[in-house]
Amino acid sequence: MRLARNSREVLTDEQRLLYDEISGGKRSLGRQSFSLVGEDGALEGPFNAMLLSPKVGFALQALGTSIRYGTGLSPRVREGVILMVAAKWDCEFERRAHEPIALESGLSHDEIKDIGLGETPSDLDTAEMAAFEVSRRLIDNGDLSDEEFYRCSNLLGLEAIFELSTLVGYYSTLALQLRIFRV
Repeated sequence: MRLARNSREVLTDEQRLLYDEISGGKRSLGRQSFSLVGEDGALEGPFNAMLLSPKVGFALQALGTSIRYGTGLSPRVREGVILMVAAKWDCEFERRAHEPIALESGLSHDEIKDIGLGETPSDLDTAEMAAFEVSRRLIDNGDLSDEEFYRCSNLLGLEAIFELSTLVGYYSTLALQLRIFRV
């Protein structure tokens, strides 16, 4: 780890506000496969790093909360795409945190294995297949061709394309931060 793990008591007032929002806000009410706060009183995973810059941390955690709990994406698609990002960045924390949620969301062990290998599961419906295709192109290429964009936006709608691009960007950001700080 390249980052000190600080309990709430040693944080600045602004850091404490962010700590409280993460540990006791909407995020804390959702399904968690890991505790948001460790036994040492420090935030776990990417959340500890967010305390380095509370203003950015507030915005980032609010975006994450919106992505997890406020989109029209199905839980299967959301969790599958998160695992696609985790596979791309070889992010153990994201994989460990989201595989149990993916199982609860209806993805099978075999589908999760396929995603981890960079493959698209074969048992997806048409909309899921389009969502996974959009996400794979964004993860691998950072763009969609005109044909991909129009075909997938006709199947999913522009709102879903926007939400998928935000989901990929958010979890890619977390994976990068987790790597940099060796979490």
